[in-house]
This record gives sequence, C-alpha cells and structure tokens, in this order.
Amino acid sequence: MPNMSLKKNEMPVQNPDERNKNFEEVALGYTEEQAIDEAKRCLNCKNKPCMTGCPVQIDIPSFIKQVADGNFEEAYKIITNSSSLPAICGRVCPQETQCESKCVRGIKGEPVAIGRLERFVADRHNAMPETPVEKPVSNGHKVAVIGSGPAGLACAGDLARKGYDVTIFEALHIAGGVLSYGIPEFRLPKSIVQKEINGLKDMGVKIETNTIVGKTVSIDELMKEYGFESVFIGSGAGLPRFMNIKGENLNGVYSANEFLTRINLMKAYRTDSSTPVQAGKRAVIVGGGNVAMDSARCAKRMGADVYIVYRRTENELPARAEEIEHAKEEGIIFKFLSNPVEIKSDGKGWVKSVVCQQMKLSEPDASGRAKPVPIPDAFFEIETDSVIISIGTSPNPLIKSTTDGLETQKWGGIIADENGLTSKEGVYAGGDAVTGAATVILAMGAGKTAAAAMDEYIQK
Repeated sequence: MPNMSLKKNEMPVQNPDERNKNFEEVALGYTEEQAIDEAKRCLNCKNKPCMTGCPVQIDIPSFIKQVADGNFEEAYKIITNSSSLPAICGRVCPQETQCESKCVRGIKGEPVAIGRLERFVADRHNAMPETPVEKPVSNGHKVAVIGSGPAGLACAGDLARKGYDVTIFEALHIAGGVLSYGIPEFRLPKSIVQKEINGLKDMGVKIETNTIVGKTVSIDELMKEYGFESVFIGSGAGLPRFMNIKGENLNGVYSANEFLTRINLMKAYRTDSSTPVQAGKRAVIVGGGNVAMDSARCAKRMGADVYIVYRRTENELPARAEEIEHAKEEGIIFKFLSNPVEIKSDGKGWVKSVVCQQMKLSEPDASGRAKPVPIPDAFFEIETDSVIISIGTSPNPLIKSTTDGLETQKWGGIIADENGLTSKEGVYAGGDAVTGAATVILAMGAGKTAAAAMDEYIQK
C-alpha cells in the first residue's frame, strides 16, 4: 500500500545542545523501516519529473521503488549507474531546489525525501563487507584530471569505467577537494569521502597529491611531455574574496577557506593540534551562504558565541534551509540587514570589534535579490575575538597564467562550452573553475558531461 502521508519521515539528528559541542555527524540517517516507509510515498510517476531536477540524471523513481521493496543493493546499483558519489550527494546536495523541487508529492505536502533515501542506500551498501571491484579493461588511452573535488572525481570515474588510464593531479596532500577541506566533519564525515575515493582507486585511477598544476607541472607539459591525450580542469574556486575594509589584515581575521581548511584538514579544533586555530570567546561570520553556516557552526563547536552578519534579510539567505535551521538550533545569532564597514584593533595587532552599518532593502540587483543600501549614520559595534569572511571565492588564476591559449572570464572563470570544451584543443573544464562557487552535484554533472565529450574527442 502506498504511503499517502503529506509529511516526510523525520531525519533523526543529534540533540542541538550536545552536537554544538562535538564534530560528530549531526544527521543520523534513516533506519530500514523509515527508509521503506518514506519510499512508499513515491508515486512512481511515468514521466519522472524528479529526474529533470537531477544534474546527473539518476533514475530516481526506479531506485526508490527498489527501496520500497527492500531491495537495497539493487537500488544502489541504479544510483551508481549515474552517480559515483552517492553517500556524499545524499548528505550535501540541495535536493530541495533540485530533484525534490520537481516531486509531485510536493504540490500538496512535502516531497519525497529523495536525498535522505540516497544517503540510506549508500550507507547501507558501504556498511556491507567489501566486494572486489572489477577493474575495467584498458582501452589504451591516457587522460589527466586536475583537481580531486566533485567535478574531477566524477570525470575520472566515468572515464575509468570506459577503460581510460586516468591520473588525477591534486594540489593538497589529501584528495577530495572541497569535500575534504571545505565541508565540516559534522556534515560530511571524511571517512565517507575517503571510501568513495578508494573506490575510484580500485578501478585503476591514480592520484598524484602535492602537485600544483601551473607550478609543479603545466598543462602543456602534461600533454606534450607526459602523453596525456586530453585534460580536464576541475580545480574549483578556492581563491577567497575579501571586503577591502579597514582592519582586514589584523590577527584573528580569516577567510572562510582558511578557517575551514585548517579545521577539516589539520584538525585545528583539537586541543593537541600542532596547527591550532582560535575562534576565541566570540566570533563574527560575514556572509549568508552554506560556507558561512559551516564556519559559524565550527566556531560554535570551538566554544565561541557566534554571530552571523548578513546585509540582507533572512528571506534572501542563500544557504540551505536545513543548514540555517541547524545553525539556529545550535545557538548561533543572526544579525540581518547589517554590513561590516571596519574591523577595529585592540592596539596589539588583534581584532577587538566589528563596526557594522545598518542596511535597508531597495530594488532587486543583477542577482534578482533585493539590493541592500546603507542607512546613513546607523552603526553598531560587536566586540569579537575573530572575524571569518565568507563572501565568496574565485578560481585560482595560476592555471590560466601558465597555459597558452586558455581563455577565461574577467572574474577568472575558465570559458568552456556546454560540453566543457575550452579554447584549447583537448582541454576541458567544469565545476566551480568555470561557473564560480556552486553545488557538489552541479560540479559532478559538469564532470560527467566533460568525460563524455573527452571520450568522443579521443575516439573520433
């Protein structure tokens, strides 16, 4: 019998007053009973509208039908026909604006919890004894992937399945890109990221860490001297932006990238860390996206009273509704219609306070959101020990500056067509390196599209 409940099965979570003091995963996952009950809410629509919202085109109704029937491994096979990172996507993808936004059940109630079911299926598979991965037969061709984030991993996975000899070049000492350095443990345990990466290695994908393309080796050298027939650039957008206000160079001011990287890769929140990072007794986070929420929630777990300062209202917050709700539950304070204009010093080179100007909303700007404008002579001050700037990122210009013939946008993004082809023959690009900071699943979709185009290019 179908489940006609208008509400999703609730996701079990840690108690807010406990989780805001630890880095363990907040969401605990569905039980088998919850997953089956939720799957039975799916109407198995013939035209599959949910698939139109999935950048990697997972056959969503088919996998959910298998969950409803208790065939969890069959559901996993269906998902992995399209997605190489299901345990990750089930946790961090904004399903509410993608697949779930197209779900028919969402017209008169809540949509089917597609993301939670994807996570359940992947977690259940990963908990089973490992079975040897069948390595694809080599097709004799060699390709390179720059960056081991979601775009690079998706591209590498699809090409490896076709028999390509794939090498990923990663600048950091650990693979995973933003999945490893950007998303906190309490949202995405790093053991899950490593397991997904190990699956690619089992298929024969090689990963060269500590290799900065543009410094260690250039794209031209990869193709001319090392024999790679095609290259995919999935190097992300890791160059932080700042506000260019007085006091940004004080001690205690971090970019969100630095703050999160030190916490996620270097475990700087631990008392025994050799590279500690200090949030202090009070922290101010500037921005309203998912990265701002991650930074705020990390600072909270490090013992700080945390303020998020955002120049628009709550209605314009770009972060996921779930992340905003979790931040509120954990005791984070939001200061809306507020814009920092100066960071003051304690006289010894450290942050003392942030001066903010009150704002009001005007007509929509180019982004389609109401434009914030300053209210004259309306200022307030927040005393703080640290300030974390989370107002966006740009692609690193290093690759472009060392590669002949690679065209980029004025803001730094690589110019690529709908298949990922750049202005340089045989070189493709996708994900944040092309679009600027976006979602994991969109980056994966770009990686998969480029992989298909690279295959066609080499095989023609």
